[in-house]
Amino acid sequence: MRRFAIVLTVCIGFGAVLLGQGGNTAYGKPKRINKMIELLAAGQPVYNATAQGGQGYEEGKALAQTRNDFIIYEMEHGPFEPQKLREFMKGLVDGGPTKSGHKTPAVIVTLPVLGLDAATVRANHWVIEQVLSAGVHGLTLCHARDAAAVKEFVASARYQFERPNLKGADKDIPDGLRGSGSQGYAAQMWGISSNEYIVKADPWPMNPDGELILAWKLEDKYSVTNLEDIVKVPGVAWGEWGPGDQALWQLGLPYFNRPGRGRGGDGDADGGGRGRGRGAAASTTPAPEGLPPTVDPKLEPTRAKVMAAMKTHKIFPLHSSTVNNIEPLIRAGIMVTHGTSDELMNKGRTYTKREMPW
Repeated sequence: MRRFAIVLTVCIGFGAVLLGQGGNTAYGKPKRINKMIELLAAGQPVYNATAQGGQGYEEGKALAQTRNDFIIYEMEHGPFEPQKLREFMKGLVDGGPTKSGHKTPAVIVTLPVLGLDAATVRANHWVIEQVLSAGVHGLTLCHARDAAAVKEFVASARYQFERPNLKGADKDIPDGLRGSGSQGYAAQMWGISSNEYIVKADPWPMNPDGELILAWKLEDKYSVTNLEDIVKVPGVAWGEWGPGDQALWQLGLPYFNRPGRGRGGDGDADGGGRGRGRGAAASTTPAPEGLPPTVDPKLEPTRAKVMAAMKTHKIFPLHSSTVNNIEPLIRAGIMVTHGTSDELMNKGRTYTKREMPW
């Protein structure tokens, strides 16, 4: 009897340690390193938080227990400081794991390199190397203007060796550009060995076993012109139509001077529930089923075209949302959105009967 009591005490104490670390024993052990991939693969929408470039250890530790599933770390317009990014990742690790048992939330970096053409991306592959070496889980290429640029983007995120499990799914992608020596710190952040990291650091779902997730923004007229070729490039899992920049290109200064403007962010233009601008002419292109109208009808054909292409090629779309429209957005196929409040995320997760804790 005394032996049973000792064993029971040890088990209870071990369970308390797990709960104290943020793990959730009722849900079970995470199936993947990348929480964002695990949820998307299960058909569950994901909700992001945002961190600005230049934030470091303390900010990472403070976000370690976020209720959001992934963090967009903004380096397109924020400071490009790879050392701070490394410190941010270490803060997440030290403040973790998440309630779902993942070592950290997924971290997706918005790159300062634009997808203007293949030469631009290839010449700046070192930026991608530096970012991935910090141990992040994914990247976003802004202004992805043509398919060749996107191919170089995917190549820059990969190690070069044959992967038989892909069965040729990556045959159109150039040789990988990541070098040996980049895996050490990143592997520590993921909690695996360096050799395991090299195998797992590959884009999903092109590689079903990959733990990296890549995205692009199609946010100018060149992106839309080359849309059909861009969406066919393997290795990209999600993306967005870049409403803020599309508004800049198509509507110009009047859009940014409209009453109520000034909150900033791409989401202001994509129909997140803020209403249309004054004096906007009606569009002949209706909003895709389930999506709210954009703030200006002139943007609707672009959004409809990009959303349709993404749906055809099974690329998960990002779209801003509100508490009032999160359910119809999910029904319309929106799988990535900004987790702007607990109320919004709770409502969405309840609607999809999500089991994984935050």
